[in-house]
Amino acid sequence: MKHILIAAALLSCIGMRAQNTGIDSVLRQIEANNKELQANAQLISSQKLENKTENNLPDPTLSYAHLWDSKNSSETVGEMVVSQSFDFPTLYVTRGKMNRLKTGALDAQAATVRQQILLQAKEVCLDIIMLQHQQELLDARLKNAEELAAMYAKRLATGDANALETNKINLELLNVRTESRTNSTALNNKIKELLVLNGNRPLTPGRPFPDGTATPTAQALGLTEYPAIPLPADFHQVCDELLAADPSLQSFDNESAAARKLISASKQGWLPKLELGYRRNTESGHPLNGVVVGFSFPLFANKGKVKIAKAQAMNIDFQKDNAKVKASSELWQLYEEARNLDASMQEYKQTFQDQQDLTLLKQALTGGQISMIEYFVEVSVVFQSKTNLLQLENQYQKAMARIYKSRL
Repeated sequence: MKHILIAAALLSCIGMRAQNTGIDSVLRQIEANNKELQANAQLISSQKLENKTENNLPDPTLSYAHLWDSKNSSETVGEMVVSQSFDFPTLYVTRGKMNRLKTGALDAQAATVRQQILLQAKEVCLDIIMLQHQQELLDARLKNAEELAAMYAKRLATGDANALETNKINLELLNVRTESRTNSTALNNKIKELLVLNGNRPLTPGRPFPDGTATPTAQALGLTEYPAIPLPADFHQVCDELLAADPSLQSFDNESAAARKLISASKQGWLPKLELGYRRNTESGHPLNGVVVGFSFPLFANKGKVKIAKAQAMNIDFQKDNAKVKASSELWQLYEEARNLDASMQEYKQTFQDQQDLTLLKQALTGGQISMIEYFVEVSVVFQSKTNLLQLENQYQKAMARIYKSRL
């Protein structure tokens, strides 16, 4: 029982660690801490409040007139009027529906900005994974070059190797060491780019920066392996689902519906505006109280607004149709790109299974079965092919991330 409890505790710790690392964890933290998302949230909130104010009542008016007789200044008359004007009641209902549609469009726009930020962050995460794999490959290549350099230095001392071969290996060592340092710098820069997207705050829970400048490793962030994202078998259905979930298209849908409501509101703008109020007059020597009722007929103010609203609605509809066509075309282009990349990846992996092991090449070189030139030609081809595979995997993952960006 004691062993079972210990094993359960270990599994629980591993599970918590997995939840706190990896791409999903990084994206959740960036969503909470990204400054651009926070600024956009405030902008959207202000725009929603601004839309609501467009449906407010006008300010009430208060006027007072004090008149006196030109021949007898002791005879005065006072008059006070308090009034409130407002549009025809049905217009407020229509504008309220239009504002709710505008709010939906603003929420969709906020989701689009969120999607763009998270997609950018995910692509940085994918670059970190590629650079980490590339660093491991370069480290293996560097270790191999260091071992050969040490071996040939001893051979040169004993006369078993010549200076040309030794210099060739030393140049290889220098080149690989330079590539390793360059890749390491690129990896650190990508991690710092991720931290900037997170508002320059620590990404891994429980791992604060001691001095505010330390950079976490790819291993600490859990960014060492790509997520498994297979190609969809039937992309037609997937494409339709992704288009339906696209927030930018949803924003156009709400804007189009809001434009239709604007046409209705513009048509109702020809209805008279109303005014109700209270009037107090003292002309007769004692106060007179009454009600003020007024009408305002929009003979000129609403002229041309219906045509403007219809033109704006047509403009939004054309933009919506164009955006849907572009989004569908982009998804299919990304799918074709991912399909070709996947085919190339499978070919590389199959070739690596059939090729000669690097350890055997090294043994053949040290045993004198192949020359130094032959060895370097073979090794260079192998390492370049593995680098190509890493780049293909990165491009495939980015293409799939862009395809499924609406699921972020």
